[in-house]
Amino acid sequence: MTKQDLAKKIFEIAHLTGEFKLRSGQISNEYFDKYRFEAQPDLLRQIAKQMAPLIPAGTEILAGLEMGGIPIATALSLETGLPCVFVRKSAKDYGTCKFAEGLEISGKKVCIIEDVVTTGGQVVLSTADLRSIGAQINHVLCVIHRGPVFPEPKLSEIGLTLSPLFLKSDFN
Repeated sequence: MTKQDLAKKIFEIAHLTGEFKLRSGQISNEYFDKYRFEAQPDLLRQIAKQMAPLIPAGTEILAGLEMGGIPIATALSLETGLPCVFVRKSAKDYGTCKFAEGLEISGKKVCIIEDVVTTGGQVVLSTADLRSIGAQINHVLCVIHRGPVFPEPKLSEIGLTLSPLFLKSDFN
């Protein structure tokens, strides 16, 4: 599947119109429901194949952010053989009480995986959490950057480079 064909399929399946409140608090008249493309094995496989070359050289661990980044990170892990961790928005208060589940990441070169980024707010929060336990992070991959500004200033300010598979303009 070509990148253009993949964009068309994602748009057909996941693009919704109406009134939607985004994580950033912004109101939008369109929305990409990432679960609609993440729930499709053939699309998820194609997304992973096309995102794999975006993973920076030297990456040791992929970090999928809760909740939509987790299936993307898992598919990328299967595609590339790189291990992944699953990152919660906050540590659970039982069991291991961790916010990053799966592997130890201290001292490791970690690439954050997200589904859709608008302003990067959750990426900023999760990066701070992961860095606090020793992860070395300077790169974020996402399926769609739907924000009005690229590169995303919030991410640049904390030393992150964002590599989206698609920009919002790829769907016009």
